[in-house]
Amino acid sequence: MAASAFSNALLSPVTLPSKPKSISFQPKFPLLKFPSTRSHPSFSKTTTFCSSDDANAPQHDTPIELRYSAFPTVMDINQIRDILPHRFPFLLVDRVIEYNPGVSAVAIKNVTINDNFFPGHFPERPIMPGVLMVEAMAQVGGLVMLQPEVGGSRENFFFAGIDKVRFRKPVIAGDTLVMRMTLTKLQKRFGIAKMEGKAYVGGEVVCEGEFLMAMGSE
Repeated sequence: MAASAFSNALLSPVTLPSKPKSISFQPKFPLLKFPSTRSHPSFSKTTTFCSSDDANAPQHDTPIELRYSAFPTVMDINQIRDILPHRFPFLLVDRVIEYNPGVSAVAIKNVTINDNFFPGHFPERPIMPGVLMVEAMAQVGGLVMLQPEVGGSRENFFFAGIDKVRFRKPVIAGDTLVMRMTLTKLQKRFGIAKMEGKAYVGGEVVCEGEFLMAMGSE
């Protein structure tokens, strides 16, 4: 009888547990989506501006290196050397860009870190000495004065005095110093000339003053 009960238990159908119901989870926060490792992000073309004025200026399609023309050359360095007696390291005029004989001249000095005064003025903050700015302007005045129209002599021409000199902004390596010297008064009898000078960097005045030149005839 026990064997019969055991065989009946084996022959009875086995009821399997029902498959559990799937539970859906709804996150309270949105899931983060990461880009595929094979996808490449798209970059938009951006322009970096040095100042707010540049940012507000109209945009150009021409590359910046082609946008600005160089200063004109009225006198190159060789012609300047033919007029001025100065030589390295005290020749401080690189090019004349405008010239009106016996009246005025505009010239440039390219200020570079290789100028011999920068190691000492100053080692940690290279600034062009103000006295050398004045000297450079006086040399531009010499280009005006050492002409037949004025009667100046290369062998007898001196920087006699300065007045009302003001330094407005520092001039540093990389700047282009643009200097205008204008003859305001000439006394040939006494060999005295008075000039007004202004120096600019980027269109802003960095130095200005009145200059007195003494000259003699050849």
